[in-house]
Amino acid sequence: MTKYFFSLILLASICVSAQQLKSPSEFLGYELGTQFTRHHEVVDYYKYLAESDPDRVQLTVYGKTNERRPLILAYVSSEENLANLETIRQEHLKDTEGTGNSSKAIVWLSYNVHGNESVSTEASMKTIYELLTKKSSYLENTVVIMDPCINPDGRDRYSNWYNQYKNTPYQVDPNSKEHHEGWWSGRSNHYMFDLNRDWAWLTQIESQQRLKMFNQWLPHIHVDFHEQGVNNPYYFAPAAEPYHEVITDFQRDFQVTLGRNHAKYFDANGWFYFTKEVFDLLYPSYGDTYPIYNGSIGMTYEQGGSGRAGLGVITGIGDTLTLKDRIAHHFTTGLSTVEVSSQNAEKLNDEFRKFHQNKEFKYKSYVLKGDKDKLDVLKSLLQKHNIEYGDLTSGSYRGHSYSTGSNGSLSINKNGMVVSTDQPKGTLVKVLFEPNAKLSDSLTYDITAWSLPYAYGLDAIASTSIVSSQNMQETSVSSNISSGSYAYLTDWNSMDDARFLATLLNNGIRVRKADHPFTIKGKSFDRGTLIITKGDNENKDGFIQTLQTIATKFKKDITPTSTGFVDSGKDFGSSSIQMITKPKIAVLSGGPTSTLRFGEIWHFFEQQLHYPLTIIDDDYADRVDLNDYNILVLPDGRYGNHFNEDQLSKLKNWVRQGGKIIAMGGSIDALDGEKGFGIEKKKTEKDSSEKSPQPYKDWERERIKGAITGAIFKTKVDNSNPLAYGYGSDYFSLKLGSSSYEYLKNGNAVYLEQNTKPFSGFAGIQAQNKISESLIFGVENFGRGQVVYMVDNPLFRGFWENGKLFFANALFMVD
Repeated sequence: MTKYFFSLILLASICVSAQQLKSPSEFLGYELGTQFTRHHEVVDYYKYLAESDPDRVQLTVYGKTNERRPLILAYVSSEENLANLETIRQEHLKDTEGTGNSSKAIVWLSYNVHGNESVSTEASMKTIYELLTKKSSYLENTVVIMDPCINPDGRDRYSNWYNQYKNTPYQVDPNSKEHHEGWWSGRSNHYMFDLNRDWAWLTQIESQQRLKMFNQWLPHIHVDFHEQGVNNPYYFAPAAEPYHEVITDFQRDFQVTLGRNHAKYFDANGWFYFTKEVFDLLYPSYGDTYPIYNGSIGMTYEQGGSGRAGLGVITGIGDTLTLKDRIAHHFTTGLSTVEVSSQNAEKLNDEFRKFHQNKEFKYKSYVLKGDKDKLDVLKSLLQKHNIEYGDLTSGSYRGHSYSTGSNGSLSINKNGMVVSTDQPKGTLVKVLFEPNAKLSDSLTYDITAWSLPYAYGLDAIASTSIVSSQNMQETSVSSNISSGSYAYLTDWNSMDDARFLATLLNNGIRVRKADHPFTIKGKSFDRGTLIITKGDNENKDGFIQTLQTIATKFKKDITPTSTGFVDSGKDFGSSSIQMITKPKIAVLSGGPTSTLRFGEIWHFFEQQLHYPLTIIDDDYADRVDLNDYNILVLPDGRYGNHFNEDQLSKLKNWVRQGGKIIAMGGSIDALDGEKGFGIEKKKTEKDSSEKSPQPYKDWERERIKGAITGAIFKTKVDNSNPLAYGYGSDYFSLKLGSSSYEYLKNGNAVYLEQNTKPFSGFAGIQAQNKISESLIFGVENFGRGQVVYMVDNPLFRGFWENGKLFFANALFMVD
């Protein structure tokens, strides 16, 4: 009896507490769904809940964005669970090693990864309030982790824009300005990156900080709340094919379980929805797939609306879709997810343990070798994912060769490493390192190839055996720079070398480059070697100390020489030892450029190379004197005939007088033709199958015959071309489409030969024929200047590490 009354008293106290909590509408001072809530107001509401109900809500700030907005997580559970939160976390993580005895369901709800898909943050506030009031019973055996806004910079960009341009109260006519964002929409983060495609690559500060927290929990359930086109009904799991082969039967089945529960509520309200279409589970860097490859049930929920919907809009069938409607849908699936998870806590824990047991993957170890700088960059990425690796210093290993695509061997005498699937993150290792992901369906939502050995430019084999690592002592580099030397030499083959050069130039140190291999004092140096002479820098105060400081920072191995007289090759006074011109760089933005592709360039300069750039918007580009710059970067985009005859003539005159254009992707189209430069689009004959009509039902299957949805091709490299300094004879390029151009008359640095096929990923047969014998990267000399063509994108999503030196070569080596 005493126990019974105590329980009643406890329940009553919780109810009183819940009744005292303000709803989002009460706290904000307006009805939820009638305005877009700015990020600081959202944070204030979560702080209010944590302060008002600290026994059931804990708030943590896990980082800041580039624009200094806080990134927060809210832990929501019962009083007992929250008091034992760390114990629950530790016990749950023991399940990755099969030693835990966890009984709680861990549910992580992520909102607003795309800033202008803004309804989800609004829905998060309604969801947490409901969990603390009417649905608190779900929390008895469940810990809910809520990230109310993954992308605060993008969200506030959209909210502020909408509040500036909307009618009062709002206009539902889809033609109204409030339904048409400008070039820089709110979708992306500060650097215009798509954070929903960055989970595995971790190029962005938001992703890096979030993953630290995610790895501390590895939840059973992870939901990523999105929006899609205005006219689409709601989408929830189960997902579409292709499913990656590592996804377990339970992960598939539980998506169905959740989907049926969502459908129950949507059916009751007469809301439309669809499942098993469009959104597949393959590409590893999404907010649904990355958690799946770590043992979660990862899902995407998509509400119609996005940046076009505003507070209300008329859809294609004449209905009015309001922000309140959109909130109701995300709110419903959010609560339904927690409900089902709570009901299945025991099963979720059991299956999570099973997921992390030893897997019978074909390849047990991935053995890699290459330049130390490249290995170090890969190791840094693996550390962020809590993936274990080991060093290799010697030995010969057999398996699937990444360079040939068949069985082979790899000999290591230094600079090697091994990554095994025999670890808690083994499934993720398999997905990130496998030579070629198995496709159950060629219709995919994103790229179909990403294998890290290709992306990082490393020789590798996939072994069917466990390869043991070896102890390796850290070797010191020689950067003791004496003042009596004639010159100082260092190699050029990685982004670390590019950063070293950029820092030297930013500090006023003059640097030369070797356009031919040479030997001096019995030591060989390749093309691209950096030569820093005392004579070039005799007027630079503190030259030796500055050089020493920068060399130490980048751990550069510096070879001093007392002479410029070489044993073989060209002496240092030769015209083949050119001074590197300090670049003054302008990058076109706006207008025809892609925001994502522009953002990759912006991020490359500021966060990777650490070199200044000037951003020139297309709106006023005609009024800018290009003579103030010696490099103009044209990002990929939809240019068509963007440059009129007069503009093209001015560009040609600027290049003729010594300027350099770096044309990427679609911008090349604006430069070809009779009135442009020398680049020509590849002419291909139509396949005979294209001549006869195809059934309408097959149009999508027919379309992909001419598509390349992100596949890896082996290309030939002319590394005597300055654009290819630091590379070997082959390069694995990530090709994202079938656009193709004829070989240049001269200057073909990287190109595809005849009858090429993808080494990894999907490419339609018509697309393969189209890109045969075509240019990848090249340089056209034009007067005293150059045009650098980059058909493929070496900066794609910031993760194709081995391509970045091509871009650095375009800046520093091509002259």
